[in-house]
Amino acid sequence: MARVTGIGGFIFPARDPALLARWYMTHFGIDPVPGDYVTPPWRQEAGDTVFAPFKGEPGGSDPVESRWILNLRVDDLDGMVAALRAAGTIVEVDPETYPNGRFARLADPEGNPLELWQPATPDDAPGS
Repeated sequence: MARVTGIGGFIFPARDPALLARWYMTHFGIDPVPGDYVTPPWRQEAGDTVFAPFKGEPGGSDPVESRWILNLRVDDLDGMVAALRAAGTIVEVDPETYPNGRFARLADPEGNPLELWQPATPDDAPGS
């Protein structure tokens, strides 16, 4: 059976696409889509990816429960949070450390919900 091998892109509407693309590049290092077929696009590191529908009402009034949530894998949650806060972005860090890692929530400048995830490493295991 043919199957999906990964996510090839995440395309979503924006009031100001160029401004939002610059914000993602500035704060997360995600390169904007090239304007030609010679320049390579941004490449993510291989790693776990969760594809998980959740209960909510598309188009509802509560953005957390009615929209998609883009989860971005990060290598240093504390450093990322500090840089975002220094730039004036409100970030809520989940105080709990889960078996699969640590999380934080924020919104981009257009109000789209984002989740940052620092995966657990073998060094994070109890007793290490």
